[in-house]
Amino acid sequence: MIKELHLRLLPEEAANEQSLKEVVVCETGEAAQAVTAVRVLKRSTDARQHTIYINVTLRVFINEEPEGEECPALVYRDVSKGRSVIVVGAGPGGLFAALRLIECGLRPIVVERGKNVHERKKDIALISREHTVNSESNYCFGEGGAGAYSDGKLYTRSKKRGSADKIFRVLCQHGASPSILSDARPHIGTDKLPHVIENIREQIIRCGGEVHFETRMDKLIIRNGEVTGIETHTGQTFSGSVILATGHSARDVYRYLHRENIPLEAKGIAAGIRLEHPQELIDQIRYHRKEGRGDSLPAAEYTFTAQSDGRGVYSFCMCPGGFIVPAATDTKQVVVNGMSPSHRDSLWANAGMVVEIRPEDYPALMDGEMTIPPDSPLALMAFQERMEEMAWLNGGMKQTAPAQRMTDFVQGRNSGSLPASSYTPGVLASPLHFWMPEFITSRLRDGFRRFGNASKGFLTNEALMLGVETRTSSPVRILRDRETCRHVTLKGLYPCGEGAGYAGGIVSAAIDGERCAEAAAADL
Repeated sequence: MIKELHLRLLPEEAANEQSLKEVVVCETGEAAQAVTAVRVLKRSTDARQHTIYINVTLRVFINEEPEGEECPALVYRDVSKGRSVIVVGAGPGGLFAALRLIECGLRPIVVERGKNVHERKKDIALISREHTVNSESNYCFGEGGAGAYSDGKLYTRSKKRGSADKIFRVLCQHGASPSILSDARPHIGTDKLPHVIENIREQIIRCGGEVHFETRMDKLIIRNGEVTGIETHTGQTFSGSVILATGHSARDVYRYLHRENIPLEAKGIAAGIRLEHPQELIDQIRYHRKEGRGDSLPAAEYTFTAQSDGRGVYSFCMCPGGFIVPAATDTKQVVVNGMSPSHRDSLWANAGMVVEIRPEDYPALMDGEMTIPPDSPLALMAFQERMEEMAWLNGGMKQTAPAQRMTDFVQGRNSGSLPASSYTPGVLASPLHFWMPEFITSRLRDGFRRFGNASKGFLTNEALMLGVETRTSSPVRILRDRETCRHVTLKGLYPCGEGAGYAGGIVSAAIDGERCAEAAAADL
């Protein structure tokens, strides 16, 4: 017999499989030996009240062996003789587009400007150790895209629940923990995700596809209004329709498309700083107790949103038990991002704290020093670049991040000293309140006061602000038909994922990659 139970448990009752079995025995009245297995279908933490509960949905097997695999495998066929489709970019959009192409009987040729996920580690290490940024291999460029070494969070607001569930199943099939199928806020971890990415690459190659690293697309081949291939910086050309999944930081691609009069538009973004607290303090605040999370609860998370003077102020990409990392893609830039290992066991919690920015805000952000016309589709990209260069200048012209204590920022005073930080290139005291645009700083101050009122202890000088967080999403949208994913003027081109302006995270980019692959398959 198989039963499904919906339970509200104390953390210690939901701590492991044995404690869950004991609860099940009490709930069902069955003998302990009759309960052969317990599987968690859904799991979430409710910390809204002083007593904390874990909500679980369980599948209980009574006098019956569990069915087959928790994560049934998809079968990928040999497509070595199929028609080729080029996938530019090996982030989640590109990799899932390639897998879906294989399901559709087409042969993916994946072209990635950066290195494979293993070699990429060496270049990332040099950013912290020597303050050297490789413009083709960094936290944003390389196999796995920006998510590979910046967390692997799988939370999505996508309403296409079935599509998201498939993404989770594919990740499990390639080595992710089955826990992502049940957790309310699933997370692979930056220490586990590279192995999953390597397995996906090997799957593509086994099926007859190709993967080319250190191969940057420099030009689309266009004949009679149709994209028929690409040219690369290595001199190689590849023929086929093109799924363009280059990620939100490939600014050279946006400039190329703009020069070629390929339709683009400016898209709203968010920008601000990354805020770091001691994780112990966040645990105490969120779990309403001095002892923090104890042994049975996960590292606490938070989400804050507010409206300030007509724009949203909110937390972004919260990383409990995580680290802040340098995410610049070129010299003379400082950009920060956050990540967490799978166990979320560092001493710090961090999150982006950002302000909503719309294309019409460009003149106010640049304070009259506009470098390009305000109606240019590249306007907010120019703003991002200016912010990142300002952070570089104020961080000592290295990858050192300019930083300020949280309460000092709100009160408009300099920080005489800084607390310890997880950011390994180092931090340098800097008056963020002075040199960042007032459009952003005034709204951050307002938001911080509100967040501090909502969670006592959150607004504190124990918290450190690091600048700048600018790569929250693409500042440009590559125009396509919203239903078919086809580019609005060019046949054979399918703008995809975050870089095209149609996704915002690993799962939504992966879903969009599958949609673009299906569109290419339908057209072929």
